[in-house]
Amino acid sequence: MATIKEIAALAGVSRGTVDRVLNNRGSVNAATAGKIREIAKALDYKPNKAGLALAAQKKKVKLGVILFSTDNPFFADVLKGVNEKAGDLAGYNCSVLVKQIPINVDAQLHAIDELIRDEVNGIALAPQNDDRIRVRINQLYEQGIPVVTLNTDIANSMRIAYVGSNYATSGRTAAGLLRLMTHDTVRIGIITGSSDILCHTERIAGFTAALNPYKSRMHIVSVAETHDDEIESYEQTCRLFREHPEINALFFAAGGVYGGCRAISSLGLAGQLCAIAYDKADTTQRFLQEGILSAVICQQPHIQGKKPLDLLFNYLTSGELPDREHYYTAVDIRIFENI
Repeated sequence: MATIKEIAALAGVSRGTVDRVLNNRGSVNAATAGKIREIAKALDYKPNKAGLALAAQKKKVKLGVILFSTDNPFFADVLKGVNEKAGDLAGYNCSVLVKQIPINVDAQLHAIDELIRDEVNGIALAPQNDDRIRVRINQLYEQGIPVVTLNTDIANSMRIAYVGSNYATSGRTAAGLLRLMTHDTVRIGIITGSSDILCHTERIAGFTAALNPYKSRMHIVSVAETHDDEIESYEQTCRLFREHPEINALFFAAGGVYGGCRAISSLGLAGQLCAIAYDKADTTQRFLQEGILSAVICQQPHIQGKKPLDLLFNYLTSGELPDREHYYTAVDIRIFENI
């Protein structure tokens, strides 16, 4: 088994420097820290678990979580997972601070700054896909504050891992369900959240790519953004059908499912079109039973709440990077018969 002494010799640094890097104690040059972690990973360095648990209890780890505050019931289930894991970690002298914010880049940056002032050691974040957020994540990494993204990811950032759905796959799955559940010509309206949220755009990209071989009969007519707001979703869904009465299928690529389904019902279209959405909630279950929704694709919100905190805590107490970059949740399809 590799030791800190061996890692130090290979990296050309002191054992104290290796210890600071692997246990996130003190400031070490980013290039040196990266070299040490690379060597530790190559040597499959494993710290003493019993000693880590004892050290964690003395260290007082503090983690921050930033989630979107929307009408989407999915995030309520994510928060339940966060709170459950926070309860588990409390026994290791680890506290968790949660901030729920609107879908707004400035609000997200402000929440990050508040957590840093509260001296958190790591952050679990559902990021907006914006350069300012990307730069901030990279700055945090250089400061020794790791970030794990959840629910949605951000490309070219130095976050240490992502926990959530493979959105390209879930988008392709929605297209496949729509193909199997429809016949003849299908004219599709898409209700999405925001083009600034990577998971929303990736779902639509996967959906569109999977439809491409069937474009002779399946067409995307229009896309509407609702910012995961139920009132806006109701209004945008009504507008879509008013402007495009030929639409006979809907793909809800984000939140706003309740508002959109209420629009379908109020327009007297229940059971007359195929509608695919995401997440098992009380409302989606009811809409499936009422025939307003045809299928929903679930993405394990409890895991998305718990796993990021688990990864951050292990990294901060052991110095071990996550064993992979992406922790994808299962693609779980629910229809009337198995909801």
